[in-house]
Amino acid sequence: MERLLWVLGLVALLALVFFGMRRGWVHRARRQAAELPDFPVPPAEPGEQLLPAASGMYVGTTKATDWQDRIAVGDIGHRANGTAHLHASGLLLRRTGASALWIPAESIVDCRLDHKLANKVVPGAGLVVVTWRLGDQLLDTGFRGDDKAAQTDWVEAVRALAPADEVVSAKTGWSRFSHSR
Repeated sequence: MERLLWVLGLVALLALVFFGMRRGWVHRARRQAAELPDFPVPPAEPGEQLLPAASGMYVGTTKATDWQDRIAVGDIGHRANGTAHLHASGLLLRRTGASALWIPAESIVDCRLDHKLANKVVPGAGLVVVTWRLGDQLLDTGFRGDDKAAQTDWVEAVRALAPADEVVSAKTGWSRFSHSR
């Protein structure tokens, strides 16, 4: 009988932990929905494709100032396998089992290789992280491509879409300087 009580107690504790996690996620999504405008809708014709599509995993989207502050609005906060498509008009992330994420070229601020984003840490610099503007918020969106050799090409191509006079540093906020295309 004592063993049964311990098991029931642990199950109740586990249920309480999951309830708290779910409640926190819902509260975060509600708070962020009030802070963020709607995410851009992918255009029917995104235009010329600049690089061949890359398969991999969408890691997540966070606020640019905090690599762990995952955006939870809609299904944006869920990791998913997918493909990245770079067009002259922006970056399209088609996610398996989730909605597509469109980052218009005019919203792109910078791109870099990093090792951490949205509570995921990978060895080396294995994530392509795009810093972009949604309304007045700066966001970081991460994609881990299957072909690690092509990641530098992706960073350079995405960075080339950003306006030439603005680049952001996620640690210090805005810094303006020219970068070559």
